[in-house]
Amino acid sequence: MAVVSELIRSESDGTISFGDYTKTEKSKLDDFKHAGDVYKVKTFKEITKLERNGMFVYESVPGTSVEHLEVTDEKLAFLVEGCEDANITLELEPETEYDITVNHNDAGKMKTNLGGKLSLSVELEVGSSVPVVVKKA
Repeated sequence: MAVVSELIRSESDGTISFGDYTKTEKSKLDDFKHAGDVYKVKTFKEITKLERNGMFVYESVPGTSVEHLEVTDEKLAFLVEGCEDANITLELEPETEYDITVNHNDAGKMKTNLGGKLSLSVELEVGSSVPVVVKKA
């Protein structure tokens, strides 16, 4: 997996890819249109953040690259790469329980807070992507 040098792009399978953790200076792209939604991405080595239609979707500290982000009513799935372990925050449905799988391993169940935020940690290393799947329990 490689960084997303164009900051955000549409994939042929209908998903999106975004983020470039190798950038030393903050970069952002507004008004990216995909499947009827408008996305905004901010990314560099310290943080990667994605918004859809003005609403928070994804944030990682430090920055990451995400490929094939798929969001449905029942799940959120993506491949993530970074230069070191990352804390990832996702916006999902409020007060809902989710089954989490990281790198094909069951990471247990987590419940979102009142705002719908779910935070998880992912062990990362350069040149290796880790699949993350978050499904409604």
